[in-house]
Amino acid sequence: MQAVQDVFQIKGWELAEVGAPPRMRSWTLDPSDLSPGEVLVEVAGCGVCHTDLGFHYDGVRTKHPLPLILGHEISGRVVAVSQSAAPWLDKSVVIPAVLPCGECEDCNSNRSNVCRSQMMPGNDIDGGFASHIRVPSRWLVPIPESYGGEIALLSVVADAVSTPWQAILRAEVSEGDVAVIVGCGGVGGYCAQLARSQGAHVTCLDVSPASLLSMRELGFEQVRDVSGESSREIRFWLRQLASSEGWGGSGWKIFECSGNPSGQTLAFDLIGPSGTLAVVGFTMDKVSIRLSNLMAHDAKAFGNWGCQPELYPQLLDRVLSGAVDLSATTEMRKLSEIEDVFDSIHQGAGGKRVILVPDESWKGEWR
Repeated sequence: MQAVQDVFQIKGWELAEVGAPPRMRSWTLDPSDLSPGEVLVEVAGCGVCHTDLGFHYDGVRTKHPLPLILGHEISGRVVAVSQSAAPWLDKSVVIPAVLPCGECEDCNSNRSNVCRSQMMPGNDIDGGFASHIRVPSRWLVPIPESYGGEIALLSVVADAVSTPWQAILRAEVSEGDVAVIVGCGGVGGYCAQLARSQGAHVTCLDVSPASLLSMRELGFEQVRDVSGESSREIRFWLRQLASSEGWGGSGWKIFECSGNPSGQTLAFDLIGPSGTLAVVGFTMDKVSIRLSNLMAHDAKAFGNWGCQPELYPQLLDRVLSGAVDLSATTEMRKLSEIEDVFDSIHQGAGGKRVILVPDESWKGEWR
């Protein structure tokens, strides 16, 4: 176990006021102050999610009052532990984006992702845009010692990859299914890759040429720019494609990942016989739909909040086996560049998912 005299010097960038630049905060932590079951993780990388931007720019309220350090896509190494969490010391880990209590009725009824006592880094507690983060050890996901890549690269597994994975499992995607991804940037891109790993025939729809190009570069052949097209035109094209490729015309799995009102409307309109709609994206805007389509098509729709921690080990194995290309879809930036990164993404810059990595000068700043 770590020496008792070690006191960690911690730095992080906190949101103090909506819309204001993140500001630096420094503090210390004596490992003896860790609560039973808690650990201190030295952050290797923390992915930037649009949820973070919603907190930062749009006034979406965090559960913990400001100031608060954001960031919930975190990987790193355990550098200090409470006595009851001693086996975790020096382990490389991914921290699930949502940490349930594990004890309540929901947790004991396979609904742990809606646990009312859940903790989300960067929402309920200080998050990962820092040198270290203090979290319960219960749901940590160990990274195999045989993994030879960058630990920071696996940070996006915490949310951007795990969220569509839960949706794919709930939609029961299997060999030969037709999977339609509406919005294939970011989370949607990972959804497409994971659906392909399940043996599905994947089609990617988007209005961004850059996002569609990235999917082609990942080997997806059926991609379509749907800018300016009606739902009827897109549905007709998909039916023709399915017929020409010999795919089934029923039981399609539609994944709404755009988080955009037009994308959500399109995804609902694409539901066909015995279809399934998984709502993965989020928007505060309302949409107008004919709910009776679900009845008429004997179809179903469900929402997907995060990912149950119990599903992470299986997902991590799949990612490490090559189902998802993290290197091609992520970009590493210094954590000290957080203001520029936030501003660029907020202004609509596309491209790869950004992972913020603590500056080299921060490492070793503990005694």
